[in-house]
Amino acid sequence: MEENNTEKKFRSASFSWYPGHMAKTKRHMIEDLKLIDLVVEILDARIPVASRNPDLAHYVKNKRQIIVLNKSDLADENSTNDWVKYFRNNGINAIAIEANSKKGINQLLKLINLVNTDIQKKYKQKGRIGYVTKAMIFGIPNVGKSTVINSLSGKKTAKVENRPGVTKQKQWIRIADNIQLMDTPGMLWPKFENEKIAMNLAFTNSIGQNAMDTEEVAFYLLKLLVNNYKSNVESRYNIVIADDSNLLNDNFYIVELRDNIAKNNGCIVSGGNIDETKVSNMILNDFQLGKFGRITLEKPE
Repeated sequence: MEENNTEKKFRSASFSWYPGHMAKTKRHMIEDLKLIDLVVEILDARIPVASRNPDLAHYVKNKRQIIVLNKSDLADENSTNDWVKYFRNNGINAIAIEANSKKGINQLLKLINLVNTDIQKKYKQKGRIGYVTKAMIFGIPNVGKSTVINSLSGKKTAKVENRPGVTKQKQWIRIADNIQLMDTPGMLWPKFENEKIAMNLAFTNSIGQNAMDTEEVAFYLLKLLVNNYKSNVESRYNIVIADDSNLLNDNFYIVELRDNIAKNNGCIVSGGNIDETKVSNMILNDFQLGKFGRITLEKPE
């Protein structure tokens, strides 16, 4: 994976991201996988590495797999195409979609049916006529899993909200005569590989608000954006950012930029002081809603 210019350890970042119910979810998922023929994993196209659960790889290595890069409308198109090629080159079916607008859903359904044809063929050779393929759809919180399921099934079967942890229990959904899809609760993992992974998950709202320091996360997001998408930030907030790499990596300068953004957007409290919470939430929301343009935080090798 290619590193961004601001790749550093976030030494002071602290998260509490692994609620107790996720350990139970993992145990059930491992047991359920014994029944599963196909695993469909939903990733966030902006962060395909951070949004891919490393625990899952061990348990699905002998299963047919499809990688779905959702929210592709928020990600850089060239980078998304590179990621699709990356997964395919590593022997995994992959496709980019935008579930909210249903862009790519028909292609995803065709891909599932294509894989299912091969699965059905193997069962027929064993004399299993009329077998119903069991697929599991999997994804971390707030990756758009429920929206994908509703789009595949053609009806509202899964609850959808723009916050993590909405799906609480598994359910079976029939998406074709011989395909059943198991929806599972979004699941994180107990230990992140590094704090950059944790930050990328926080940037995209896959970690609940109570698990992070909003001001800290927004600060690091702004620092990353001004180093890698400088013109996007300038256009969004109508500010001029110095063309000096030393300044762009200086924390005091990033705070100064944040404060200027706050003043320009009315994020102030009585006495003219900066409302750090308000400006921080604005920066995070602008990123999550795509108001900086199409941005990918992780790129393949």
